[in-house]
Amino acid sequence: MLEFIKIDEHSRKPKYKQIIDTIIHNISIGNLKVDDKIPSINKFSEEFYLSRDTVEKAYSVLKERKIISSIRGKGYYITRTKLISKINVLFLINKLSSYKLRIHNAFVNSMGANSHTDLFIYHCDETLFLNLMEKYLGAYDYYIIMPHFKTDHLRHISMTDKVMESLNMIPKEKLVIMDNSSKIENLYPSIEIFQDFENDIYNALIEGLKKIKTYNKIFLIYPDKSVYPYPRRILHGFRKFCVNFDMTFEIIDELYEDIILKKGDLFITIEESDLVNLVKQIRDYDLELGKDIGIISYNDTPLKELLGITVISTNFKAMGETASHMILNKEKGKKKNSFDFIDRFSL
Repeated sequence: MLEFIKIDEHSRKPKYKQIIDTIIHNISIGNLKVDDKIPSINKFSEEFYLSRDTVEKAYSVLKERKIISSIRGKGYYITRTKLISKINVLFLINKLSSYKLRIHNAFVNSMGANSHTDLFIYHCDETLFLNLMEKYLGAYDYYIIMPHFKTDHLRHISMTDKVMESLNMIPKEKLVIMDNSSKIENLYPSIEIFQDFENDIYNALIEGLKKIKTYNKIFLIYPDKSVYPYPRRILHGFRKFCVNFDMTFEIIDELYEDIILKKGDLFITIEESDLVNLVKQIRDYDLELGKDIGIISYNDTPLKELLGITVISTNFKAMGETASHMILNKEKGKKKNSFDFIDRFSL
């Protein structure tokens, strides 16, 4: 195998990435096959005058992607070749939620059998995100990033300087920004499918204006501080709607257990827990949902559809499918994802 390996001393590409690329290349052209043994870390480092840490880092990435495996006392072996012939995608989401998974699942299903997608969650944490990027930079054909981060005060931020530096190391033809628009100078992803959080909520509420106007006061339950914070542009769009259409409104950060409910109140909930608590309290007050008290929930789910909850929501399935179609058709560009007002029985 060593005769197939090419390491360029003059290349600016890190040596460990050269090792990864040359092994993948040799698998793709048939020089290496399943169950073929590859050199030990020590043998590889001695043959090419590389540090043991460099080879170990490359082998770690290859093992993580299940391209090679190790057998104690025997060495390293090629695990499979199917992965190499596919489009390999790293899918990074900020939190594990039903909404994010619907995007991911729609993307994977639309890509079909000719792709392999690895899903990782970075929990809105800059350090975790940067560690994942450092580990997998150069190992995938496409990097799909949903940029949502949190400050030390648990406020939402789309991007940090360090994240920007990390993303700029990805070749722009491989970078896909999804869900949250980058709107950042000097970041040029080949594909961007985004929500316009401020104008989306504003325009969606206009769609429901006739029914909304029948209520006396509108409340937005917006978690001011959260482990997974929401874009503050949602607040801006809500305020703009209320001011422009002369709605009496109030923004509260949670649904209090002893909140006073009055007939003619309309609530917009973001967190699932607030929606559940609100429905329970409406029942406890012996009020009628959709008549005495109105509810609009942010982000649709099958359960909300089943329960007849009115929602304002982006089309998660369309977002994943659009990304897939653009990658498969080698399209480039920026597209706003659809966002709708879906009227049901709770309004």
